[in-house]
Amino acid sequence: MQPNEGDIIFYSSPLGQTKVEVRYEEETFWLSQKRLAELFGVEVNTVNYHLKEIFASGELMEQSVIRKFRITAADGKSYLTGCYNLDAIIAVGYRVNSHQATQFRIWATQTLKEFIVKGFVLDDERLKLNKRFGKDYFEELVERIREIRASERRFYLKITDIFEQASIDYDPNSEATQLFFKMVQNKLHWAVSGMTAAEIIASRADSNKPAMGLTHWKNAPSGKILKSDVVTAKNYLIEREIKELDRIVEQYLLYAENQAARQIPMKMADWIKRLDAFLNFNEYDILTSAGSVSHEVAKQLAEGHYEAFRIRQDREFESDFEKEIARLQSRQGETSQ
Repeated sequence: MQPNEGDIIFYSSPLGQTKVEVRYEEETFWLSQKRLAELFGVEVNTVNYHLKEIFASGELMEQSVIRKFRITAADGKSYLTGCYNLDAIIAVGYRVNSHQATQFRIWATQTLKEFIVKGFVLDDERLKLNKRFGKDYFEELVERIREIRASERRFYLKITDIFEQASIDYDPNSEATQLFFKMVQNKLHWAVSGMTAAEIIASRADSNKPAMGLTHWKNAPSGKILKSDVVTAKNYLIEREIKELDRIVEQYLLYAENQAARQIPMKMADWIKRLDAFLNFNEYDILTSAGSVSHEVAKQLAEGHYEAFRIRQDREFESDFEKEIARLQSRQGETSQ
């Protein structure tokens, strides 16, 4: 007998409320000790220890929460494996000490509090769909992705938007999310230039070059270059790289729309794997390291060049006001002749 495929997904909503998504069929849900360990981010022996404590204390009866299923292992063979139901999962979740278990407890406590105060708990979406990731969820996601594709936002912001909208475990405040975006950016930079963001800045920032080597900046083309402009890798990309990056992002957004249309829930880690597969399919080199230059080193180099460049820029810069004065003086000279 094979268990129903299921997963518990931790994620935070944009409002910061931690939620736990349970996917199951026919009102049954079972996880092996290995899956429980993955779920709560701990070792299998930790899960085993807590289960023994739960059973020894009489909190749960072992025979009522465990069932044997035949599960195919990594070696291709199937083995009878003990799996634990939702009662056991909740009990372990309240005992394990990990970040993921903490998220679980926050969700569970909020749900229990609502039940005690109101006498019931309503999940409006689950009430309508029987499960959160139903047809309406994916139809709405497809529409949001199409809006992102059609928007006038720069492709970097479109990438940020797509991960925010289409990652079910997206948490804007977590350090993992910030590292995630840096990784994605570096992979895209590497694909079109063979360099990470820091390497691009370090190799192309030059106070002796026109515009310090920049091809884009906030006040371009006639406005002053600011210090913040010189520490942004995309500002150094040449036209060919920009167009190539734009094409990659557009194709990737189409891929994201197709995933939503096929009703496939995606986590941030899934997007990283899919991005590597996508780049590999299109015969781009895949970044597998952090690069040879750190962000801090690149920032210091660029800002050092900027200090020298800023002096020349201030000396040579002609403001719009000065240009207008010169234009008026030129016209006056012409009329007096």
